[in-house]
Amino acid sequence: MPTVSVGRDRLFAALEQTYTDQEFDELCFEFGIELDDVTTEKEVMRKEKHVDEEASSDEEIIYKIDVPANRYDLLCLEGLAKALRIFTGKDPIPTFRLSDIPRRSVQKMVVKPETSSIRPFVVCAVLRGVTFDEARYNSFIDLQDKLHQNLCRRRTLVAIGTHDLDVIEGPFTYEALPPIDIKFAPLKQTKEFNGADLMEFYKSDLKLKKFLHIIESSPVYPVIYDSKRRVLSLPPIINGAHSAISLKTKNVFIECTATDLTKAKIVLNTMVTTFSQYSSPQFEVEPVEVISADGKSALYPDLSLRTFEVDMAYINRIIGTSLGAKEVANLLNKMQLQTEVQSDSRIRVSAPPTRSDVLHACDVAEDVAIAYGYNNISRTVPRSHTQGKQQPLNHFTDLIRAEVAMAGFTEVVTWILCSREENFTMVNRKDDGNTAVIIGNPRTADFEVVRSSLLPGMLKTMGSNKDAPRPLKLFEVSDIVRLDSKKDVGAVNSRHLAAIYSNMNSGFEVIHGLIDRVFEVLGVRPAEFNKGSGTYSDDGYHIVPSQEPEYFSGRQANIIYAGSCVGSFGIVNPEVMLRFDITDPCSAVELNIEPFLHL
Repeated sequence: MPTVSVGRDRLFAALEQTYTDQEFDELCFEFGIELDDVTTEKEVMRKEKHVDEEASSDEEIIYKIDVPANRYDLLCLEGLAKALRIFTGKDPIPTFRLSDIPRRSVQKMVVKPETSSIRPFVVCAVLRGVTFDEARYNSFIDLQDKLHQNLCRRRTLVAIGTHDLDVIEGPFTYEALPPIDIKFAPLKQTKEFNGADLMEFYKSDLKLKKFLHIIESSPVYPVIYDSKRRVLSLPPIINGAHSAISLKTKNVFIECTATDLTKAKIVLNTMVTTFSQYSSPQFEVEPVEVISADGKSALYPDLSLRTFEVDMAYINRIIGTSLGAKEVANLLNKMQLQTEVQSDSRIRVSAPPTRSDVLHACDVAEDVAIAYGYNNISRTVPRSHTQGKQQPLNHFTDLIRAEVAMAGFTEVVTWILCSREENFTMVNRKDDGNTAVIIGNPRTADFEVVRSSLLPGMLKTMGSNKDAPRPLKLFEVSDIVRLDSKKDVGAVNSRHLAAIYSNMNSGFEVIHGLIDRVFEVLGVRPAEFNKGSGTYSDDGYHIVPSQEPEYFSGRQANIIYAGSCVGSFGIVNPEVMLRFDITDPCSAVELNIEPFLHL
């Protein structure tokens, strides 16, 4: 959970009410956040430096508050205070709106095609008539830092740039140019650098050096210019000095460049909705027209409401209450969710742009539970048919484990992550790009992909135990993951059984016997062969010759059940054995057990 540090006195001033530490802790609990610590800035510094000094009476009290990771609107004092004021009934839910200005007066951002190779998206907005003081300014900067670390994933997904609109002129262009062609003075510097020199300069900067890798190896760097070719920013590294905001800034131009458009919209909405309370008119945001490389035009930010139709029966069932529709509507309004009662059994909930975390009816139910109070929910015994029971697949897996163990095999548990080489090359498989789930930015080469087969892990284990007494019989019942475009997450888990046998001889008959034993305990009989049609019946299993590259040619077979291939087995290819440093011949099987779950 992110921790937000806010000055106690400034927070109480925003809330227009003072609390004792205990009272504020209770308010946080009721709202679903947590007061983690009460300290001072100097106390934090003393702890960091291990200095033992007494605190003075004039030190500002700091509240450290833990907020949910998906509540980006609570990452600064302004958002936190606004949410608590609405929760306690002091303020109504604000209505955020776009400025009604002529289309010809709208600022424009033109995206050049070259940006598609590095950071293809940009969204923008303008806050007019902003009034900054030192505390507000620091909070504005701190919110950007919090978003960069949290939702923006250290600027890899989104980078925020804020600029003084009065010193720059549109239309703006978002381009991607060779580093040596980009020249400007970066923030807090007077010297002009080109892009390449800038990278070298910031390698010694403790804060910025950790972001350099995002674009450093690219032949082109993203850059934003105004109409006079003045650099606004070199995202995601640094803004230009010319457009830097200050306490005197009145009109703020905000741009968010990104590799993920959805997250860019959320970041922009969070920035403008949080600080539009300081703009004039309040809660009004001036849109910016973004013209993409293909000529399509879009206005940002998108401040529209997202609407959900929710059944009261669902809410009451999921949180264990018997609330009425009107009572639920009042509770949701406290959580910034505008709610209309459609009937006694149905409500319509509208999530504002500040609540990007509300994606489903279950999120609505959670907010009802928070506003109602978890301590007010009566304790009941769930009446679900799965109460106190294992999931069927896990129960079935345990039964399979017991049977294979009783056949003399020793269970192993291998990593679900492996290298691309182990998953494909070492077992003679080709990586077609449509099989394995790839890990983004893996820590080591050993964890590049999610395994799409149990066999590599089994072979690796066998190779690591070549000095163990023979015969060596190992098995594993675990999940593999493969890409599947039909699934909403783009991949699917499957529970597989894999077993391997190694001895002075290959032991093909041992593996074959294990397969027959597994099917026997499953109650699946061998399929009958119809000599007239030359086909097998669909009510059993049978094996057919196969040509799987990980097995020895002519000494392998596929397992067919209900007309589909559910697995394969055979003597392991000598080339594969050599790669895994296996000295004795071995046979293996891998079988998908999920088709047999409901037998």
